[in-house]
Amino acid sequence: MSHTQVMLTGFGGPEMLELQTVEDLPEPQVGDVRVRVLVTSAAFTDVMIRKGMYPDVKKKPPFVPGYDIVGVVDALGEGVEGSAVGERVADLTTIGAYSEYICLPAERLTRVPDGVADEDALAMILSAVTPYQMLHRVARAQAGQSILVHGAGGAVGTVMLQLAHDAGITAFGTDVAAKCELIRKLGARPIDADAPDAEAALRAGVGEGVDFVFDPLGGDSLSRSLHALKPGGMLIAFGFQNEVLGRGGSIPLDFVKLKLWDWLPNGHATAFYSIGAMRRAHPEWFHEDLAVLFSMLAEGRIDPAIAEVVSLADVPRAHERVEAGEVQGKLVMRVSTR
Repeated sequence: MSHTQVMLTGFGGPEMLELQTVEDLPEPQVGDVRVRVLVTSAAFTDVMIRKGMYPDVKKKPPFVPGYDIVGVVDALGEGVEGSAVGERVADLTTIGAYSEYICLPAERLTRVPDGVADEDALAMILSAVTPYQMLHRVARAQAGQSILVHGAGGAVGTVMLQLAHDAGITAFGTDVAAKCELIRKLGARPIDADAPDAEAALRAGVGEGVDFVFDPLGGDSLSRSLHALKPGGMLIAFGFQNEVLGRGGSIPLDFVKLKLWDWLPNGHATAFYSIGAMRRAHPEWFHEDLAVLFSMLAEGRIDPAIAEVVSLADVPRAHERVEAGEVQGKLVMRVSTR
């Protein structure tokens, strides 16, 4: 039986993503299940992987990219217990999700509750576990404290604002002017990242400072984020968008700066968050946190900002839009139907 997948034929631009037909289905090995993928997404992490700039991916093209999935268990490998054919599941794949079928270790999968839409469930995996763990596992923010989120109108940022609101935390969010109304609707105070003097706009926006800053930009943004903190505050970096987009910055230098600032007696703490590194260190946390987020979703405490749902064949254009910063919320790709 043939199926469709997207192959990254070489590191580079969206044109390196090629839709292909594969003649045979993958067969699950011992302990694995085969999943028929329902939805996946285009996220900035996928852009980094496409360009060969994502530290956690050492594999060289050709390979199938795709960071997260919601799908249906299609076949069981030998020795699999606790999974059933027809069960809807979710996983953080890092690569491999841009395909109609994928084989994964059964122990990695998290069951998706009934009554939750595929698209909403997908928005909980990478784009909600990331802010949830940064807010509650790394920052350990409490009600009455304050946060600043850069890129607040994107997939991760929009969930972070909702999590902050749910926890009684005051939130400020920077992004381009077109996304400021969305930030305001999510209960945060928007700061225009396109302002002629972005640094002055940031200082005016946060006033005396915030307790935590979450920065996916890197480069020059890190020093501005540090200066936006109150005494004793914490900067959590979680990306390198400026270098990836050719806007300055250096991934190795950014790591060095964060370490140096953390050592200096400047009254601030710094950390770098990686969802992959956190899952490797604490695999049980990923399952626990995703389950909590699914419950919050079912209770209506999170309403994912789904920008659009497109087909898998639209993946090059989806990547272009994410890279250009056009997407408000999560850009979902429909791979197959139930």
